[in-house]
Amino acid sequence: MPYFPAFLDLRNTSCLVVGAGEVGRRKIERILQCDPAELLIVDPGLDAAEAQEWAELRAVRIERRPFQPEDIEGRFLVIASTEDPATNEEISRMCLERSILCNIVDQPDLCSFIVPALFSRGELQLAISTGGASPALARKVRQRMGEAFGPEYASLVWLLRRLRSPVLELNLGSERNKEIFTALAGDDLLEALQTRDRKKLEGLLEDKLPPALHPSIGPLLHELDASF
Repeated sequence: MPYFPAFLDLRNTSCLVVGAGEVGRRKIERILQCDPAELLIVDPGLDAAEAQEWAELRAVRIERRPFQPEDIEGRFLVIASTEDPATNEEISRMCLERSILCNIVDQPDLCSFIVPALFSRGELQLAISTGGASPALARKVRQRMGEAFGPEYASLVWLLRRLRSPVLELNLGSERNKEIFTALAGDDLLEALQTRDRKKLEGLLEDKLPPALHPSIGPLLHELDASF
């Protein structure tokens, strides 16, 4: 089955996770990284210490009880990871009826979306999916990405984010902006970041950036050193 790939903005949304076992906990942690307005966690067997740790977070509400149909109402995204097939099927059906995004762990036929294997280097995120055919293969591909995309990619994304607005504020036009951003994404900057060659980085940025931004290069690289 073909899936439409997307990265969701969960800010200002209300999410639900039913079942906080080993897999459910991983889903909870990933959702919390996306800063939702609210996350309801429902599991009658949730460990008290873990429940207390989550409950201290502003966005989290804990219910140590079985799932109830009203838990679904008003949710943007729902993940179910219970050991009860009937509960999982009920959650899937209710979400489908209400057009709520729903993932039933390890049951792609009950899902409206599947969660890919995710590889991250700082703000760089690469999602890998086999369409639910083989999560094991997706994990293998993710491991290989660790060899292909080193920590220098996190540094480059950090650098590009902080340069984007200053470049755009110069109002140089779309074509010139495209030239600058394409040059900044080149392999030469990646190599300099990989070797932590400060002098080479300064020279490359001076070559690629408009003169108006040259005074900001030193402070920017100092901040980069402090961040990584």
